[in-house]
Amino acid sequence: MGIDDSADQKSELLEKVVHINRCAKVVKGGRRFSFSALVVVGDKNGRVGCGFGKAKEVSECIRKASDAARKAMRPVVVGQNTIPHEAIGEHGGGRVLLLPACPGTGIIAGGSVRAVVEAAGIKDVMAKSQGSKNHANVVKATLKALQGLRSKDQIYSSRGKRTADQQAL
Repeated sequence: MGIDDSADQKSELLEKVVHINRCAKVVKGGRRFSFSALVVVGDKNGRVGCGFGKAKEVSECIRKASDAARKAMRPVVVGQNTIPHEAIGEHGGGRVLLLPACPGTGIIAGGSVRAVVEAAGIKDVMAKSQGSKNHANVVKATLKALQGLRSKDQIYSSRGKRTADQQAL
């Protein structure tokens, strides 16, 4: 049971490689290459995470990054295929503005932001990346923006009020 469940869970997750960096070290015999990968993993149902991995081979660094991303998965608020309100996320020099969009709009965003939003399961959103173009900072800023989202029920309960559905009961 335990082995099959973990295999099913891995197959359900969407895994996107955002960026692969190659680094060269010059030694006496030539160049030695090492790689680093930035990967975003999500279940397309409101859980998303990012991971960073380094290794001497590309496949190994992607595997390490995806394992790190699975461990770092966090829940985000998604309602009706879009986000409930606009949000701004900042990390380092990266700054991302997320705006809710009408149904059918699709994902209007750049590569790094698009990967995070698709993995989270958001289908209609507009985004603008401002500031740094560093892939890692843009991904982390997007995650911070998504973490800052709150649903209508969460806001009402923090204010001590009830929604129309709760009042009808």
